[in-house]
Amino acid sequence: MLYRQMSRSADKLSILGFGCMRLPLISRDPEIIDENEATRMIRHAIDKGVNYIDTAWPYHNEESEPLVGRALLDGYRNRVFLATKLPTWAINSREDMDFYLNEQLNKLKTDHIDYYLIHALTRDRWANVLDQDLFDFIEKAKVDGRIRYIGFSFHDELNLFREIVDAYSWDFCQIQYNYMDEDYQAGTAGLKYASEKGLGVIVMEPLRGGHLARNIPEDIRMIWEEGGNDLSAAGWGLRWVWDHPEVTLVLSGMTAMEHVEDNLRSAEYGFPNSLTPSQREMISRVRDIYRERMRVPCTNCRYCMPCPSGVNIPECFNRLNIAYMFEDPGFAKATYNIFLRAGGKASACVECGKCEESCPQHIRIREHLREAVEMFEREE
Repeated sequence: MLYRQMSRSADKLSILGFGCMRLPLISRDPEIIDENEATRMIRHAIDKGVNYIDTAWPYHNEESEPLVGRALLDGYRNRVFLATKLPTWAINSREDMDFYLNEQLNKLKTDHIDYYLIHALTRDRWANVLDQDLFDFIEKAKVDGRIRYIGFSFHDELNLFREIVDAYSWDFCQIQYNYMDEDYQAGTAGLKYASEKGLGVIVMEPLRGGHLARNIPEDIRMIWEEGGNDLSAAGWGLRWVWDHPEVTLVLSGMTAMEHVEDNLRSAEYGFPNSLTPSQREMISRVRDIYRERMRVPCTNCRYCMPCPSGVNIPECFNRLNIAYMFEDPGFAKATYNIFLRAGGKASACVECGKCEESCPQHIRIREHLREAVEMFEREE
């Protein structure tokens, strides 16, 4: 495993971090995690050198943190740097901040969080936590030892990102970044800005919610094979992020042991500035093909859920993107009706707009749900 030093600490972090957002499930219910397999995966990754474990209050319908706490028993907690996040959307008072942090410490069976993040900041959430005396909370939580380092994760425009970076002496930040999203949200400009200000930078969504690693079209698969090193599509996506020296580590939400093994193998090549000109050109060609095909820029973060009308928004968009990106509307329609047989179809939308207020990608959700109805639910 390769390691990079967090700029404002002495910690050397594995370049691969384990994101506990997409753990294996027993059923399609996101809160029913396959605990034995998830624990096996997390501990195997740690045994192979991964030393950064990331979770958050809402992941797996609030079941991720308790599972991580149990998975890190038997001495594993002392071998890792643990990260979780303050649920900004639930903060209505200064006292709420202490309440959630203390609850998280209990869930995670620990007396401190190594890397604590102010979660999913947008302009409205930033204004709210400032009003609730965020910085007083941070200072006191650091002094009393409940958190070691403080950062924030971000889902908004570049100007706000710079404003937040400059507002406090943060230790690190977390941004969405991949070869499809160089100019999206914080993007490359934000990555460089944070690095120049001395912040460590953690990257989330390096594979756009897994879309850049699954069901690879034949023309793209052939391009990846040109790169050599027997890297998978996921491996090339991770290498592109690791190539940036400003990046401290990359989080991967792993769902199966094969993902863990593939990511560990890819991490052997994760040196900064290591891609050759021909490899960079290869990735650019893949990017161009995907940009021509993608319909909805959804990363399956699930901040739009639960829908008041019961629509499974991420799954509707997943099927819509499959139809366009992989040129297989028949398969997309068939699986739409299988996966949403018990409910959650786009036609249940009443266009209340709540989802669009919560979407960190600022997707025109209602418009795309209407498109899903036309494609998947109209009789031919």
